[in-house]
Amino acid sequence: MKIIVTGSKGQLGSSIRDLSSGYPELSLVFTDVEELDICDSAEVNHFFEQETPALVINCAAYTAVDKAEKEVVLADKINHLAVANLALACKKIGARLIHVSTDYLFDGTKSSPYHEKDIVRPQSVYGITKLGGETAILQSRIPSIIIRTSWLYSAYGSNFVKTMLRLGRERNQINVVSDQIGTPTYAGDLARVILDIAKNTALNEKYFLTGIYHYSNEGVASWFDFAKAIFEFQTEIACQVIPIDTIAYPTPATRPAYSVLNKSKIKTIFAPEIPYWRDSLKLCLIKISKDENE
Repeated sequence: MKIIVTGSKGQLGSSIRDLSSGYPELSLVFTDVEELDICDSAEVNHFFEQETPALVINCAAYTAVDKAEKEVVLADKINHLAVANLALACKKIGARLIHVSTDYLFDGTKSSPYHEKDIVRPQSVYGITKLGGETAILQSRIPSIIIRTSWLYSAYGSNFVKTMLRLGRERNQINVVSDQIGTPTYAGDLARVILDIAKNTALNEKYFLTGIYHYSNEGVASWFDFAKAIFEFQTEIACQVIPIDTIAYPTPATRPAYSVLNKSKIKTIFAPEIPYWRDSLKLCLIKISKDENE
């Protein structure tokens, strides 16, 4: 089955590429902006007509949460309008779409894990534009799977883990917010879930059960807990982590205070293996160390 992967140089796209050799039944076409500008509808339509994929995996996104507060047009262009381009191009050729969304769609006022049917009330430009992308897909009525995830990190690109490692080498102590609660998610684990869905769909089209799903690693943590674990495992960095409240660290974008995702639906429908967040963090840190030493 031929599959187009967009945003292939980002965290998730790179993680899918890493795992792709383990899925010989899938013919993956990796694209980033150089090969395919998803903001250009004519280019998307032409590319899809040439490649005729059975499935598109959209890993492309504008993820600079704070910058989005000023770069509203660009964030909307990538997270909303470009997703609409992909959905309409899929509709023209009869392709399915897997799209990755975010926990930032929620306002964070709950104290129990968010279900897929909970009311979405994004508090940031990033969240609003990602909701726009979801809405565009649903309005297109194409066969689609939308996977909302949280606190994504990997050995690639810019993310919390790599920022903490850099700061930890530069400073003796770091202040990290302790009153925002969610779940760190390793991009490699999410990539495997997506590829497994694609593989099983290639074997049996009925496996592709459309809808919105939540996926993160298992467990719950604050950003402070996350940072503490990074330095616990990366023992050569001696950096003290100090817990602070959100009010002491103002940012342009409002983050949800609580954004733990309920994963019962994806567990029931697709039965993926979901590792505990600390276990996956160890694996990521090993990969980062290996990459740094090569």
